Amino acid sequence: MSLEAAFVGELEAALPPGAIIREPEQLRTYECDGLTGHRALPALVVLPRSTEQVQAVVRACHRHRIPFVARGAGTGLSGGALPVAGGIVISLARMNRILEVDLESERVTVQPGVINLDVTRAVLPAGLYYAPDPSSQQVCTIGGNVAENSGGAHCLKHGFTVNHVTGLTVVLPDGELVRLGGKGFDGPGYDLLGVFVGSEGTLGIATEIVLRVLRVPEATRTLLAGFPSVDAAGRAVSQVIAAGMLPSAIELMDRLTLEAAEAAVAPGYPPDAQAVLLVELDGVAAQVEEDLALVQAVCRDCDAGEVRVAESDDERALLWKGRKSAFAAMGRVSRDYYVQDGVVPRTRLPEVLRRIADLEREHGLRVGNVFHAGDGNLHPLVLYDGRIDGQPERAERLAGAILEACIDAGGSITGEHGVGVDKACSMPLMFGPDDLEAMRRLRRAFDPEGLANPGKVLPTPRLCGEVPGPYRAHPLELAGRAERL
Repeated sequence: MSLEAAFVGELEAALPPGAIIREPEQLRTYECDGLTGHRALPALVVLPRSTEQVQAVVRACHRHRIPFVARGAGTGLSGGALPVAGGIVISLARMNRILEVDLESERVTVQPGVINLDVTRAVLPAGLYYAPDPSSQQVCTIGGNVAENSGGAHCLKHGFTVNHVTGLTVVLPDGELVRLGGKGFDGPGYDLLGVFVGSEGTLGIATEIVLRVLRVPEATRTLLAGFPSVDAAGRAVSQVIAAGMLPSAIELMDRLTLEAAEAAVAPGYPPDAQAVLLVELDGVAAQVEEDLALVQAVCRDCDAGEVRVAESDDERALLWKGRKSAFAAMGRVSRDYYVQDGVVPRTRLPEVLRRIADLEREHGLRVGNVFHAGDGNLHPLVLYDGRIDGQPERAERLAGAILEACIDAGGSITGEHGVGVDKACSMPLMFGPDDLEAMRRLRRAFDPEGLANPGKVLPTPRLCGEVPGPYRAHPLELAGRAERL
């Protein structure tokens, strides 16, 4: 679909030379994000460098009713940055400046294209760091983290992106500029900042972001424990938390994932373990050492074989390299894989992992499990071969069945990857028609024309074949612990 000459002319007038991509072969770069099973070719891609240029582009889209999709590094795993055919992509990759480092207030203001890890690099000499750490933190951008409310291994103790964003400058879908929050905490009035973080680009585009940075803890210790089964590792997770400890991270990897990680980066994981836990503790040194001894005792009580504590920064980094490389490493054991993202209560981990094993057998496909065990955020990797007829569809059905298992256990369809297009049709598993309509009303309040990242998050008949039907009550509602609004 070609765009009106008047619209393209407005973009050319608003942007510097070289900021518009039109060649089909270059547009292919932007046809998907990390969820490569969904692809669409945008009509144009623009690369603004400033808030004013983003405003000009969005105003032109609003005048001409052109849908737009904001994009960061494209590392998302839910199709959140999937283009709209006939629309444009607003790539924020060139908005990559750190605008202010305020050490006294422990705040850093950045443009959305700044790489996550670069925030820590900017403040580490002053003894500070930025806590949210997705596995892709060396390449993912802060703007994308804000859109998806990204977490990471250390979100168990330190929280998600929403807990570390104190202010936003936002271009609304009609081009209006608003500022939400600032350097302080929890201003008066409605929490529009909390509404925007995690809205997946459907409410506007953040062009400046104020981040909270933390003091580097006095001590950090990392423990690896190998277990004879995933069940045993899951029990250890529950017992560590039940003992009153709050590690900064508890990560679990199963045998299949361990083999892939070992082949990719050789982190030295126990060769005979069927599952491994990585447990990291940080804080005051005396408390960390006391908790470390307790974690070791819990792991041994749960039948751990090898229990090892990293004795140097290099050893600790290598253990984490294996975990953070796990997704990419799966390419060594499978031609294709489908990344899922669900959440279950910690106490239900062994049960749900057994259910995933049953689903593997039912669908005839392998699943590798690697996840944030401390907060029950599962990342099952469904392995398949896209060259074999029917396997991609079978993988998608298996991934959907895993989500249903998470819901049945009292969990959620996503922990940190977002809904995007991937899980939009699963939203009715958690929410009834009235709940979804309330979300649509909120979205329309920001974007009455539906131009900002259309087709994402909320189910539509066009995308899902959604039909009215009875609401499937969430287990927490059935137990009387939650109610519908």
